[in-house]
Amino acid sequence: MMGSGKSETGRELARLMGRRFVDCDELVAAEAGRSIPEIFKAEGEAGFRRRESETLAGVLARGDAAVIATGGGVVTVAGNRALLDAAAVCWLRARPEVLAARVGDGSGRPMLASVAGDEGALGRLRRILADREPAYREVADIVVDVDDLSPGQAARAVAGRLGDVEGWLDGPCEAAS
Repeated sequence: MMGSGKSETGRELARLMGRRFVDCDELVAAEAGRSIPEIFKAEGEAGFRRRESETLAGVLARGDAAVIATGGGVVTVAGNRALLDAAAVCWLRARPEVLAARVGDGSGRPMLASVAGDEGALGRLRRILADREPAYREVADIVVDVDDLSPGQAARAVAGRLGDVEGWLDGPCEAAS
């Protein structure tokens, strides 16, 4: 979920584990030659999700031991959920109120760009989380509640739980959601 700290936590986890770090959103933007908001504006959410799916497939196809931060919406595509079976997936779970405080007014966040009226960013985040929660539960091997954790603390919590995931040493680890 946006605001959960995927990128910062993923970078710290990669550093702790001595692994390469990959931020899928950064790759999507670099490959498109434009920012995520620009992709959403030009291609819509469907175009962005297509690019995101292609990027995820490419990153996972490498098969190296990397820490991968995906966009929070990657789980909305069934094919992506199937791809994530090859990785140890961690859901960085946060309450909507915490996410809203972290993302502020949502500027630069395409999924919050269209909030209107009484819904506001918090209401939109609640709806997005409610819609995605079943998919997060489906793919997550590890769940770390990050409401009160810094990215460093969250990374250490994930690292401490990776031993619970069979085969995680051999493949990628994804700091997702």
